[in-house]
Amino acid sequence: MFKKFILATALASSALLAENIHYDFKKIDLSQWHTFGKWEITTDGTEHRVSMIERSTGSFNLCYTKDVHFTDGDITVAFRANTGRIDQGGGIMWRVQDNDNYYVARFNPLEDNFRFYIVHDGMRSELASADVKLSSGWHMMKIEQKGDTFKGYIDGEQYLEYKDTQLKKVGGVGVWTKSDAQTSFDDLKIDTSK
Repeated sequence: MFKKFILATALASSALLAENIHYDFKKIDLSQWHTFGKWEITTDGTEHRVSMIERSTGSFNLCYTKDVHFTDGDITVAFRANTGRIDQGGGIMWRVQDNDNYYVARFNPLEDNFRFYIVHDGMRSELASADVKLSSGWHMMKIEQKGDTFKGYIDGEQYLEYKDTQLKKVGGVGVWTKSDAQTSFDDLKIDTSK
């Protein structure tokens, strides 16, 4: 009887902790987010996007929130590569512990590839890669994380799957670019209810 009570309590607690969040960047104050590089809310007609405007002094441009507590679930974001001579594109960062420890999924149109990386103690290591060629304009990226397995999708098609146990703790969520990649992001959705 006591074991059943503990199980019921645990299930109720996990349901209460489930989050389904949508950032459309219309009412977001980026001063509350952790940013490296210059990021701005830009507009295109009635649409609002978060855009990387000027690169950071380091290699990676980060824009993330730790108000989201992500361990498992789905994250999707619309992205558009705008400019960049050295690098373009970008993607999703998740299970963000701090500026130097997180997972990232990114697409780079200059290389026509989609990759998973881990940034651990500030060092980036490639985990998985797929050749993907996309037209210019907006595309949708999605990651699914369950336990130690994560999958990567672009425009609804799965390209990547990987298992890794280096970052197990709950962490923040955000968007990421590298070097001079000036990319816009919109409709960042996080679902931890799955």
